[in-house]
Amino acid sequence: MARVDDYIAARRLALEELCQCSFPDLARDSGYTLKPDGSLVLDFLDRTYRVTPPDYAFEDEQDPGREVPIQEQVLILHYLQGAPLAEPAGEWVAFREIPGAAFYHATFAKRAIEPVKQAFGENPQALDAAAPKLGGKRTEPGNHAWEFAPFPKVPLRIALWRGDDELPSDANVLFDKNAGRILSPEDLAWLAGMVVYRLMALGRG
Repeated sequence: MARVDDYIAARRLALEELCQCSFPDLARDSGYTLKPDGSLVLDFLDRTYRVTPPDYAFEDEQDPGREVPIQEQVLILHYLQGAPLAEPAGEWVAFREIPGAAFYHATFAKRAIEPVKQAFGENPQALDAAAPKLGGKRTEPGNHAWEFAPFPKVPLRIALWRGDDELPSDANVLFDKNAGRILSPEDLAWLAGMVVYRLMALGRG
């Protein structure tokens, strides 16, 4: 488990690179739109954040007094760094098929796949009710499958197969084939977990 100090260091390293880049170019390459005041307003899961150069200050548009979690800040900064490197391929792969992801697969499964099965395996209708609240669109494979776009260039799919008397329920999280060119496997594992836990919270609501 990463410590707060690790995220602070990761944020600093990301800023060292991003501050050398053109902010309008970063906005364009990331799939977001630069606002007239020079800031970037982006939707991330169920929140809307404003990012303002040159220090990349984050503000929660829905609750200006709320501090944006540093883990989310780092993930967004890493996306801004990686977005110019690739476009979505339109092909879907499992996490373990992403280059370098095998080392993180156990953590990924614990953080994303197992919670989906535990939270929705016996109540898939709760997933179907929660997914649209997070911008999800019905897709395949699976009896209950949804596609999300936490970042414009990094879509992901959550697929749930309903169990029966012979087989337990099963789940998977799929990524665009080029996701690993934009975010590291560790970042993708965190991102999937964030989507899943937001869905779990919405499913309880």
